[in-house]
Amino acid sequence: MNATELQQQIFNIIKNNIPDHLSVPEEIAKLLNVSTDSVYRRIRGEKVITLDELQTLCTHYKVSLDQLMNIQTGSFLFQGNLLNSETFRYEAYQTGILHTLAYFNSFKEKEYYYLCKDTPVFYHSHSRELAAFKYFFWMRTLVHFPDFKNRKLNFDEFPENIFEIGRKSLALYNQIDSYEMWNMESLNTTIRQVEYYVDSKVFNSNQDAFLVYEAIEKFLDHIEQEAAVGYKFDYDDPEKKPLGKLCLYLNEFILLDNTMVIKMDNSKMVVIPHCAINYIMTRDIAFCDHFYKYIENLIRRSTLISQVSEKERFRFFRLMKEKVKNRKLALKL
Repeated sequence: MNATELQQQIFNIIKNNIPDHLSVPEEIAKLLNVSTDSVYRRIRGEKVITLDELQTLCTHYKVSLDQLMNIQTGSFLFQGNLLNSETFRYEAYQTGILHTLAYFNSFKEKEYYYLCKDTPVFYHSHSRELAAFKYFFWMRTLVHFPDFKNRKLNFDEFPENIFEIGRKSLALYNQIDSYEMWNMESLNTTIRQVEYYVDSKVFNSNQDAFLVYEAIEKFLDHIEQEAAVGYKFDYDDPEKKPLGKLCLYLNEFILLDNTMVIKMDNSKMVVIPHCAINYIMTRDIAFCDHFYKYIENLIRRSTLISQVSEKERFRFFRLMKEKVKNRKLALKL
């Protein structure tokens, strides 16, 4: 591949990273601070991009030159932030999720694949009680935020603006066709978190823990209804107007890890969680294609329980709800 072909290949990759409703030349012109005519000359290979422009483009659009030039380094380019108690701000974290979902929705064709070790993070916002519990657990136990060290969970102290951001994220996620893979472990993390706070006397009373369990039951009822019809709909919509497609799979032979793959028009992105609250992302073509094939293989070996397999769907949600019911009875209110 000569220099002109490499330059044209860079712009082809950039085109796939820009939503269809945006003008590629105009977006690049703003980034490089040049005219659109000048961008067109660069796209056609009539004008060679400088090293500074190359760095700007590759950094902004996360393009790997190693990958472009087929240099086999055995490495993959990821991006992400390392969060800690000194820098972590829950509102900024949730706002980042909101903006990312808005970006995914800007593409004409989009699909979301979610390997649900835990219940998807967007679903926490189905109810205020569950969202408040998750917020408090993250701040007190996962992030070790100093202000939460000796506090007890109080639903009234949950910031309304954070709940609204979560609701907006849920609404955006509901618009995307999604393929979620669950198993019997997918609810256990949340249940163990509630049990831990009950045993540690972090709830003001067992009645508060009861309210969180009830919120989980309502959320499970909603997901079961969505699985029955095969599409997502708003939690508060009595007419159940269809939004994004929901393909719910039951996988009973592998522990899932909350990894997500997003297909956007002609490109893919893989999002991998680590250290409980951190995520790293990559657009590396080889890595994303490999991981997507892995998911396709898991899907072939899983049971689709949305719209079809009514018996399996009923059994799965019955067992999940029984877990929650048993924890409610153990509270002995």
